[in-house]
Amino acid sequence: MGVRIIPNVSSFQLPQEFLIVGAAVTNGLFEALKERPCTLAELADRTGSDLRALWVVVEALVALGYLKHDSSCISLTGEAYSIFYDENSEQYEGFGFMHAYNLMNSWLQLPKVMQSGKPVTRERVGLQLKSFVRAMSRNAARSAAEIAAFCLKDLPQNPSVLDVGGGPLTYALAFVSKGAEVTVLDTPEVVDLMLSELDPSLPIHMVKGDFTVALPRGPYDLVYLGNVCHIYGEKENRKLFLEAAAELNSGGRIVINDMIRGTGVRAAVFGVNMLVNTESGGTWTYKQYQTWLEDAGFLVTPVCEVAGRQLITGIKK
Repeated sequence: MGVRIIPNVSSFQLPQEFLIVGAAVTNGLFEALKERPCTLAELADRTGSDLRALWVVVEALVALGYLKHDSSCISLTGEAYSIFYDENSEQYEGFGFMHAYNLMNSWLQLPKVMQSGKPVTRERVGLQLKSFVRAMSRNAARSAAEIAAFCLKDLPQNPSVLDVGGGPLTYALAFVSKGAEVTVLDTPEVVDLMLSELDPSLPIHMVKGDFTVALPRGPYDLVYLGNVCHIYGEKENRKLFLEAAAELNSGGRIVINDMIRGTGVRAAVFGVNMLVNTESGGTWTYKQYQTWLEDAGFLVTPVCEVAGRQLITGIKK
């Protein structure tokens, strides 16, 4: 491992482009221009913006390459359209980055959180909820197929899978593509958001609920926890592992996909994100996971890295 230079001055720069684009998305500017160009006055009317403020932001977005201003009309550039809306384009990113934008306010209150030990109060609804789901789906898409293959290896044909917190459906679809029947447990608002995107012919059953209260009844061959355990602390995770064991067939497995504390900078920094956004969440060491899983009746394997993700597997004894 090379020597890390601190402070990393490049990461200390104010992310001005990120903030400008995030504000434009929040105010509906790109959506207003998606179908057809319009004048500045029309754009102000569509977005409910102050005319002077909108002009300043539009000029910045023109300079940054997101918009073009021909005579009196403002429109999206071809590159911006490809990045935001064209899912067939190699440049496509969508709006998953808005999840990071929405977290900015919480991070700016870190000094207060350090004093109080309490997270920032916030509600994830509307655009924030959609941005969160998009971000989770986008992040998972790169690794879902490989992780699904790893999780299902040596399980019975057409295994039964419980995907806890799997509302974005990326992993559920990957499991189904390999012959599994999947039950997805997520919060009511995420299930409501995603049901319209679910092909009803697929063997995916979406259940509204809270895994800290109860899991859907099994039995299952696999309980998959993708980026779930960092949301809560020891008490909740121990309860989750015990309940997962109760719903698994003998020889069934639990697979945890999460960042493991002590393996690098990323997990430690993400722990701060959980500090400002959750009551008891964080990133946990392998030893902590091993202890909690063994106490729940699992035989725990070493960490495996699959498609750039860290996976811990527990086999029900």
